[in-house]
Amino acid sequence: MSLTAALAYARHGIPVLPVHTPARGGVCSCGKGSRCDHPGKHPLLRHGLHDASTDPEQITLWWTRWPRANVGLRTGVVMDVADVDSAEGWHGFRHLLRDEIPAGPQVRTGRGGRHLWFRPTGFGNRVGLLPGLDWRGAGGYVLAPPSRHASGVDYSWIRRPGPGLPAGPAALLALIEGPAPPRGRRVVAHPDRYAEVALESETDRVARAPVGARNDTLNRAAFALGRFVGAGLLDAPTVRRELTWAARCAGLGPTEIRGTLRSGLTAGIRQPFDNRGGAAA
Repeated sequence: MSLTAALAYARHGIPVLPVHTPARGGVCSCGKGSRCDHPGKHPLLRHGLHDASTDPEQITLWWTRWPRANVGLRTGVVMDVADVDSAEGWHGFRHLLRDEIPAGPQVRTGRGGRHLWFRPTGFGNRVGLLPGLDWRGAGGYVLAPPSRHASGVDYSWIRRPGPGLPAGPAALLALIEGPAPPRGRRVVAHPDRYAEVALESETDRVARAPVGARNDTLNRAAFALGRFVGAGLLDAPTVRRELTWAARCAGLGPTEIRGTLRSGLTAGIRQPFDNRGGAAA
């Protein structure tokens, strides 16, 4: 059943990846077993979502090897997903949109939350847009029906996909984008020292990131510091070394760390820090 679903998603252009499965009692199929802090939610593949594929032969090989694997879908390609994981999150989401919920696909998650699908926005993942509301965009993934949650409940469709996806409502997109940078930004007098302070600050933030926000915090830090790398103010090996150490302190695994660093740094380097503005600080 999971293979059939995975192939169907792939036919619609959504990159698919096999994800670990919770066994009886919510114990993860990974080597950590009951010690896993993300049972049934992390990829079986070496490079995680970066190995996601729409190739039916590859997908068939994966599910032949892991027939009980949960189905992960890479976001930011065909769809972005609003991840509502609590009653508080659903209330906040409805209030934000004034109860005008777009009639797009909705999934009931294993813990009773909802995934709402929208057209890709180009934004990356955002954790904690509102209490109980996250955003899965470029560089993210979600579980999809018929995956099984650690509670033993399967993901299921509330409203199946139809032709086309709704655009993100303006209020939601504004929340995802965040506040605009201040106008008339001032020049940093000592950008090299500024970059060094940023490295220390971001490293500390990653090391202290709580469970549930660790990957997103690492991605944001890699992007921010990648901008300094792109401007020649920091060197990439130093940034990788420091963020890898911090991510390990936070409890992330080596595969997840490598993939997130690669994605975040690459995106940041493409948008180098620009120190032009008004009066010197």
